[in-house]
Amino acid sequence: MFRAINRPATAGLLIILGLTTTACSTGQETTSGAPSVAPVSGKISITYLQKQGDQEYFVGEATGAKAKADELGVDLKVVNLGNDANKTVGEVQAAIAQKTNGVIIVVPDPAVGPQVVQTAKDGKVALLTSDDQVCATGPDPAKCAKTDLVPRIGFSGAQMGGEVGKRAAEEFKKAGWNPADTRTISAWKQDVTVCGDRVKAAKTAFDAAVPGVQNIDVATDNTPTGAQDKVAATVTANAGVKHWVVWGCNDENVQGGVTALQNAGVSPQDIAGVGLGAYLACKDWSGGQPSGMKAALFINGKDVGALAVQTVYDRLKNAKDMPAEAFAPTTMVDAVTWKSAGVTCN
Repeated sequence: MFRAINRPATAGLLIILGLTTTACSTGQETTSGAPSVAPVSGKISITYLQKQGDQEYFVGEATGAKAKADELGVDLKVVNLGNDANKTVGEVQAAIAQKTNGVIIVVPDPAVGPQVVQTAKDGKVALLTSDDQVCATGPDPAKCAKTDLVPRIGFSGAQMGGEVGKRAAEEFKKAGWNPADTRTISAWKQDVTVCGDRVKAAKTAFDAAVPGVQNIDVATDNTPTGAQDKVAATVTANAGVKHWVVWGCNDENVQGGVTALQNAGVSPQDIAGVGLGAYLACKDWSGGQPSGMKAALFINGKDVGALAVQTVYDRLKNAKDMPAEAFAPTTMVDAVTWKSAGVTCN
């Protein structure tokens, strides 16, 4: 959602927020966001439920989770939920029926959060989210009390968005564009809280460095084709704009936006796309052709998957409290630096 070198993700290489859940070693919960669970004396079983499990970032996340599970002797099952919110609760129920001890989940839609939390509580399994936030008491994590948010492993949306916005401002200044004939595009799925955090922080950081550029919010489904279609319509409606800066929730939004602009006849020299993920941006750079994708913030899913498994294992085996949030580091890369940063491009 930076590629550090491949290495096991541990709490030592992450910035852990001071906020933590207050569950004690007896397994009794004191927040509605953290199901009560008892320690496990034998072999631990964990189920990892992922949205968009075939997306490169989540493939890496599953790889990191499996490697950590093998290291710890954990029985791990990874399930791809795709984008099917209706499948989510059923898969949690199925995992519980199969005697899983813990569930790690990336929800396709945060609206299913309360059902997921209640199902986990009823089944007395540990629950941890990765990447996206989940609220125990309502469909919108942005309106949720902190004590009602399920513990989460992932990245700081504000930090990532801020880095994207700063780099976008650098690209704007380097190009020497005029604010009057430039537009920024913020593209994201607008019901996903972490996406909103990212694009808001990107806009704030950009505006602080480059005032006076008009922004256009574009609602997408967080896929390249979805973003491409919506940005294409935006370009048509703003025919007089000469230069475009594009950021979004993920690489998919930015790549889709850049593709739409280039298909509309906008030169790559007049586009400054800054991705978030680098797993799609690198494909533009590996071809050696000019691209409007100028940079991307690299996020390493392997680190997140590994730490998520470690966190649930520590909760179940050692009754260790799960942090409210744990964040992994990020690295900005571009066409020159992505290989040396360790980004793999499939």
